[in-house]
Amino acid sequence: MGSALWSDGRTDAVYLGDAVERAVKILVVGHFAVGKTTLVGALSEIPPLRTEEVMTQAGAVVDDLGGVTGKDTTTVAMDFGRLTLNPHLVLYLFGAPGQRRFQRLWHDMAYGALGALVLADARRLDASFPVMDMVEEHGLPYAVAVNRFDGTPAFDTGALRGALDLLEETPLVVCDARDRASAGAALITLVQYLLARATKEHP
Repeated sequence: MGSALWSDGRTDAVYLGDAVERAVKILVVGHFAVGKTTLVGALSEIPPLRTEEVMTQAGAVVDDLGGVTGKDTTTVAMDFGRLTLNPHLVLYLFGAPGQRRFQRLWHDMAYGALGALVLADARRLDASFPVMDMVEEHGLPYAVAVNRFDGTPAFDTGALRGALDLLEETPLVVCDARDRASAGAALITLVQYLLARATKEHP
C-alpha cells in the first residue's frame, strides 16, 4: 500500500509508494522546549518515533525552564517522522535534542542531511544562536521557523530577521508547530530553498 500525498488529512499508510525516486533527510532543530517534537508529530504520515522522558529534579540544573510552562518531558535521543511531499519525493524528519550536551549525537544525525529547519521562540531568540552555530558548523543550509506560542504577540518578520542576524537569503517564516498545514508550509519553504540552492550550484 503506497503513502498518500501530503495534505491536511491524515493517512494510515505505512509503506512507500512504488513511484518514490528520492528520499531526503531533513533535521528539525532548535533550543530546548521550542516545539520540535510537536512539529515532527504534526507532520509525520506515520506514527512518529519519540524518545521523550519525564524531566527530573536533577535535570533542572542543566535544562533552563525559565519562561517555559507546562514542560515536563524532554527528548533524550531524537524524534523521527516521514512525509511524502509528492509521488517521487519523501522526506525523513529527524528531530534533534536542543541541549548542547547532545552535540555528539548531532554529529551523527547531521551526516547525510540535506538541510535543517531551525525552530525559534520569539520570547527567547538568544537561545537560537548556539543552535544556528551548530547547524553552520555542520555545513547545513537552513531556514528558520518562529513557532507561535499562545499568548505571545505578533512580531514583525523584519525585526525577527534583524534580531537573529540572518543572511538575506536565509528563509524566515512564522508557524504554529501544532498545526499540520502551518508546519508543512514552513517545511516546504525549506525544501524550496534547498532546491533553489541546488539549481544554482548545478544549473
